[in-house]
Amino acid sequence: MNTTLLAFLGLAMIVTFMALIMAKKLSAFTSLVIVPILFGVLAGYGFFDTLTYAMAGIKSVASTFAMMTFAILYFGIMLLTGLFDPMVDKVVKWVKGDPLKVLVGTAILSAFVSLDGDGTTTVMIVCTAMIPIFDRLKIKKIYLATLIILTNGVMNLIPWGGPTARVMTVMHLDASQILPPLLPGMILSIIYTLGVAYYLGKKERKRLGVQENVEHVAEHYESEEEEENLKRPNLIWFNLILTIALVGALVLGKADSAILFGFGVAIALAFNYPKGKVQRHVISLLAPEMISVVIMVLGAGVLMGVLNGPANAKGEYVSGMSHAIAVVLTQMIPTSLGKYFAIIIAIISAPGTYLLNNDAFYYGVLPPLAATAKAYGFNNLQIGFAALMGQAFHFLSPLVPFIYLLMDKTKITLGEYQSCIFRWCIGIFLCFMLIGLILGYLPIL
Repeated sequence: MNTTLLAFLGLAMIVTFMALIMAKKLSAFTSLVIVPILFGVLAGYGFFDTLTYAMAGIKSVASTFAMMTFAILYFGIMLLTGLFDPMVDKVVKWVKGDPLKVLVGTAILSAFVSLDGDGTTTVMIVCTAMIPIFDRLKIKKIYLATLIILTNGVMNLIPWGGPTARVMTVMHLDASQILPPLLPGMILSIIYTLGVAYYLGKKERKRLGVQENVEHVAEHYESEEEEENLKRPNLIWFNLILTIALVGALVLGKADSAILFGFGVAIALAFNYPKGKVQRHVISLLAPEMISVVIMVLGAGVLMGVLNGPANAKGEYVSGMSHAIAVVLTQMIPTSLGKYFAIIIAIISAPGTYLLNNDAFYYGVLPPLAATAKAYGFNNLQIGFAALMGQAFHFLSPLVPFIYLLMDKTKITLGEYQSCIFRWCIGIFLCFMLIGLILGYLPIL
């Protein structure tokens, strides 16, 4: 099959998937599995080969699957033990029922937690801490999702974050080279995000007012009596130290996050619920929420696997839909626009990192773009900086596994998620583009 047709099928597959779930014709999981397999057959892979590529995609998200499973269990256990109850009470008392303070505080908390460069960890920590407060004050949880995505999207550009690490590899850059150009844009974007939080907070303050008497709203897994029986107020300091140590290890990157959370779950169960029967009961209480989220990760793996297609002997995806999209994107740029090539790469990176996962874009699309840019006189740093601009929109992509966890926690649909957050992501993109143009990291040669 020729490259153009293969690229068209890849784009059509993503559009069809999005259309079906936004129209509520299929659930997100069934669409993630059925649509890619049908398009894989249409692309000429053959039914069983398509299943093979889908399985390769599932294997590629195995680490994320394991991390989400253990992370949901860990923070679920901490909620059951009552670890966050005193903090929620104090925060609610401090904000004095003011939604504006809650939303600005959420943005600040999310920015700090995002320093570990992992979206799943940020979602679990911030949602666990803030959802009870949002529930008590009846603040819209779509705003919680918005602030998490904006802050995490900015902080994900730190050198140990996924996209920057990939750019450093492809463009042969060091952290000391790529971080200084990114920092001004990151600072401006965080200020912008705090402005968004302030604006949304003002809207919620106008809608809800400042509430003097806030009722206690707890997340119920079973009855209130059972919930009280599972609380462990005498172990609150142990659980707090364990959680701080776990988050610290995650930030320092001393071990894989999946095994850190797995170890944390084992320790938390052993100390809080030492009896095997109670441990099994606790896991059964948390299992429905866990399964509903992690199954989406497997579905996203199927979509990525079919999009990438077959790998060659070197493990490169050079004959699938994602590679075809990369080739077509590169061929669309006329040579007469050579002096604007850094800006062109920045613009291409927006749909590129939305339609493709980070590996496909930075290892598939970026190399041919970089080769062309170098021919026009752009250096590695300018090309790498430009390629990261599209990260402002990356977390809107259905190929990002942790967004399904965020949507589950905040009880919003993919359509609501994308339509609400997209407008604010434009501001992040413009902040980085502005800094790049002013400071010369996106030059016009």
